[in-house]
Amino acid sequence: MLKRLIIVLSLATAVVVRATSVVTPFHAMLDGYYEEYLALCPVEAAVNGDNDHRYEAIWPDDLSAGYQARVAAMCDKYLAALAHYDRAALTPTDQLSYDTLKWSLSLRREGTTQFFRLTGVNQFSSGTLTFAQMGSGKSAHPFRTAQDFRNFISRARGFSQWVDTAIANMQEGVTRGIVQPRILMERVLPQLEPLMADDAERNIFFAPLRMLPKDLALADRDKLAAEYGAAIHDLIIPAYSRLHAYIKDQYLPHCRETAGIGALPGGKEAYAYEVRYQTTTDLSPDEIHAIGLAEVARDRAEMDRVQAQVGFKGTLAEFLTFVATDPQFAPYKTDEAVLDGYRAIEARVMAAVPKFFAHIPRTKFEVRATEKFRAASASAEYNPGTADGSRPGVFFVPILIPQAFRTPRMEDLFLHEAIPGHHFQLSLAIENNELPRFRRYDANNAYVEGWALYCESIGKELGMYTDPYQYLGMLLGDMHRAVRLVVDTGLHAKGWTREQALQYGAEAEGGTPEQQIAEIERYMAAPGQALGYKMGQLKILQLRALAEKQLGVKFDIRAFHDQILMEGSLPLAVLEAHVKDWIAAQAGK
Repeated sequence: MLKRLIIVLSLATAVVVRATSVVTPFHAMLDGYYEEYLALCPVEAAVNGDNDHRYEAIWPDDLSAGYQARVAAMCDKYLAALAHYDRAALTPTDQLSYDTLKWSLSLRREGTTQFFRLTGVNQFSSGTLTFAQMGSGKSAHPFRTAQDFRNFISRARGFSQWVDTAIANMQEGVTRGIVQPRILMERVLPQLEPLMADDAERNIFFAPLRMLPKDLALADRDKLAAEYGAAIHDLIIPAYSRLHAYIKDQYLPHCRETAGIGALPGGKEAYAYEVRYQTTTDLSPDEIHAIGLAEVARDRAEMDRVQAQVGFKGTLAEFLTFVATDPQFAPYKTDEAVLDGYRAIEARVMAAVPKFFAHIPRTKFEVRATEKFRAASASAEYNPGTADGSRPGVFFVPILIPQAFRTPRMEDLFLHEAIPGHHFQLSLAIENNELPRFRRYDANNAYVEGWALYCESIGKELGMYTDPYQYLGMLLGDMHRAVRLVVDTGLHAKGWTREQALQYGAEAEGGTPEQQIAEIERYMAAPGQALGYKMGQLKILQLRALAEKQLGVKFDIRAFHDQILMEGSLPLAVLEAHVKDWIAAQAGK
């Protein structure tokens, strides 16, 4: 999963000059849009490695009604600008820009009318977590110069205001009957507690004080340390403390026992919006639910085949319990040993990459353990790097107890989160100077996660899954994404309870309902987000099958992957039209 910082799917480089020599009015309009977008989204500018002074010291109050109005106005402005251009008269690549921007603006504009600003704090993806990541000194905000530290102090002032807006919004939600599930807010409280602790060993915000610039005079370093320490004590700790106190004492008593948003005022419309936004399709929740059921059945049949292959006697549930509990699948003793296991997979994958990919990213890549403060609620994830080399792409692995870390999912997770999944797709896009900046950085969930899940499905071609248990791990991963189609729509469109979702997930994936808790609560916190993976994967597989069928011996897997990867993140309908045009061109040669 790519977390924007996390669920922000936009990535990483310094501003570069367009490679083409002629900047047309259409290109100028696209660049103007992206400048305005970054001004509204300075945290994404930080993720993008953009050091523009307009962005680097700002934390946006993006839950406020005023902010949402500014986003809506920007969308209206550029939708009107697009309408002045004759799409048919544009070049093929500019037509892709036209279609992609129109989709993005239209959906963003619609998003400003939904109620999600009232539910902006959760345990899965929230400004409370993103700000802490940035303040750790190991994320998108640099701590190299004195100005970097003062910029973060400025961000801390913005974050303090953000917290006050979040509290006001939640209180408005109480009045309107639009509140979070109680269980999710109960998960948030222990996340906030270390971040409001006046304890340098426990609170991650103190970490940058160990990174003060060494080239400063001692007196200047002491002054900077005092300023930064004051920001922690006067801004950051009080902000997290206020939020914690409000949730615990005032918000929790009003939180709901239901799991999905469908029954909330405006919830049905809000979920339908999220389904369109997250899948880039016009499919209904019922249609997606049916696709999920079919995929669950297909994966189950393949698991039965693997069970027969390894000769395990018993039911599928017993087989999955064996894989989940047998000591042979938990060989590690230390965090570093787990990371070394992933690095060995990296070496094997990279040996096969040239046969399947004509372009390999320049952006550096690392495997790291997830920070301990969020590891308990985190999934394996990728944070993008910068093409200028200032920050590598990082595959984060949550390791709570290394002795309990299971091996069967390692290969497919690496293919998804790292290489050739998120790292290749995101890095190749940001390194492609031929694309307008918004297509290099902006992204949609169905494409990004669909590509990563597609990469899991081609693991055998890449030399992975020679161990049947690693192949089973891929099937478990695929089943997991198929279950998401069923459970997410079940929770938010069919009135499922949390307990129903836990039970369904356990029956489909093996294990106990308790082992499903983090995932099911993720779907509760982020309606629709988990749908994009499987819908994107199925579309890419469908397009590859079409290309293989129609091109026959002319089909070139490296060229096909170029068509998927080298145009940036495209909505699925736009991607489908693009690949079909490429197939027709290849067939005509």
